[in-house]
Amino acid sequence: MTSNQYDAIVVGGGHNGLVSAAYLARAGLRTVVLEARATTGGAATTERPWPEHPHLAVTRLSYVMSLMPPTILQDLQLERHGYRVHPMGPYYQAFPEGGSLTIYEDDPKRTREQIAKWSSKDARAWDEWNDWLAGLADVLAPLLMTVPPSIGSHEPAELAALAKLAWRNRGIDARTVADVTRLMTMSIADLLDDWFESPQIKGALAVNGVIGTWAGPYEPGTAYVMAHHSIGDVGDGQLGSWGYPEGGMGAVSDAIRRSAESFGAEIRTNAPVASLLVKGGRVEGAVLASGDELSAPLVVTSLHPKRAFLEQVGAQHLPTDFVRDIEHWRSRSGVVKINLAIDRLPSFTADPSEGQAEHHTGSVEMAPTMDFIEKAFIEAREGKPATAPFSDGVIPTTLDKTLNPDGTHVFSLFTQWVPHDWNTEPHTEELEAYAERLITLYDDVAPGFRDSIIARDIVGPHEMESEYGLIGGNIFHGELAVEQLFHMRPAPGYADYRTPIAGLYNASSATHAGGGVCGIPGLQAARAALKDAKSARRSPRRLLRRQ
Repeated sequence: MTSNQYDAIVVGGGHNGLVSAAYLARAGLRTVVLEARATTGGAATTERPWPEHPHLAVTRLSYVMSLMPPTILQDLQLERHGYRVHPMGPYYQAFPEGGSLTIYEDDPKRTREQIAKWSSKDARAWDEWNDWLAGLADVLAPLLMTVPPSIGSHEPAELAALAKLAWRNRGIDARTVADVTRLMTMSIADLLDDWFESPQIKGALAVNGVIGTWAGPYEPGTAYVMAHHSIGDVGDGQLGSWGYPEGGMGAVSDAIRRSAESFGAEIRTNAPVASLLVKGGRVEGAVLASGDELSAPLVVTSLHPKRAFLEQVGAQHLPTDFVRDIEHWRSRSGVVKINLAIDRLPSFTADPSEGQAEHHTGSVEMAPTMDFIEKAFIEAREGKPATAPFSDGVIPTTLDKTLNPDGTHVFSLFTQWVPHDWNTEPHTEELEAYAERLITLYDDVAPGFRDSIIARDIVGPHEMESEYGLIGGNIFHGELAVEQLFHMRPAPGYADYRTPIAGLYNASSATHAGGGVCGIPGLQAARAALKDAKSARRSPRRLLRRQ
């Protein structure tokens, strides 16, 4: 066997690709990961963007953990390889008109007291709302680890999978079915209007409905996006909890990489794939941009589907309807990530503080009302960057001291929106002005904030696409819209992590459960590959070598 002959090739060294590689290597396959960039991790990366402050590490794109299932943590022994998560503190919003709102995920009593400042009715509704969400999570959370059946197929295996899914949910009553249906089709605005009256409370809860999404809070389907972000658990048993990984998000990718390498996987960086080798409807390997060829009868791709299928496989090898589905796959975004190094924590007029306070340890938002969020989206949809962007901000250095050895803090702002077509050009000056407007909004509620900034790093859609492979700047490799969920993700008939090419499997975030750093697509693609090998009643290594 030469150095370029493998049992399995994984294209893309993001967290999903690394998860697949770890599982394949764990099963005994000689596995190689091919990553185009100089480092692995994809969008789950910790970087040092400021040459003048080389000691400061920044979680540059993705920034919090929530949805990675215990199965992956345990199978890959990630804690042994350095995975640590600090559960985040409370949600905090200081309002331009004065006052603030703090929501404590682990303390309903304090949260009710906070909400009561704005609406006694909403305070009374709070526990019922959370009970309702928990009931939906009982239904939706198991679906994250479910391989979607091919609905409409008459193949016996697909009919059996559909029957199994129906049987597993046989205890669900008509009310729960109705609630799930409403969740999938309603806007987050309409859903929250059914529960709450205060604009402040609704603004706080609307944020999760539009994160990373090309849709304002009044768009149908955003209620599901909220649920998708609210059913996670970083290991503390609290529904919807989020956490800061120690060492930043890159430390998560590093832990998965170390796990994969411990099982024998080989990782190649600076190894961009130009095309996949396909013959007679079967994958046979990959060709690097350098011209080198690697052979393997099993390939897992974790790239955006347009790049994986239209560029690396080629439309000539694919069914016409599949090509059409991928061509129409929507990946709009309008997200801008802004990372700020600050020499002191903000002191808010509503809650003055000297140094670190509890409200600095969680999300520090700029999303005072749904109308505020909606206006930002409408402007971007009309082709203008938001006059007043909304921001999901966090200061991970309040809990993770490995990122700021000298006490300098990093304020990480996940912001929206700019026009979705800004992925085609850098728009550097416009992004600087956009960031300035957002900084002004924070300065208005925390005077002196602007003066605390010692460095800034602005990552727009163009950089997200050109440097990280996030087409359109979309963090989910495809919008979480109703028509792009579950059995439709990324195309009807191909939601089971398999593809029209024999031996080629799909671990992209564009598959079911993708979105966020969860690793589920990577796990499911590896499982599908190993299951197909086992179905021939041979060990994976023997089967793969014979093919």
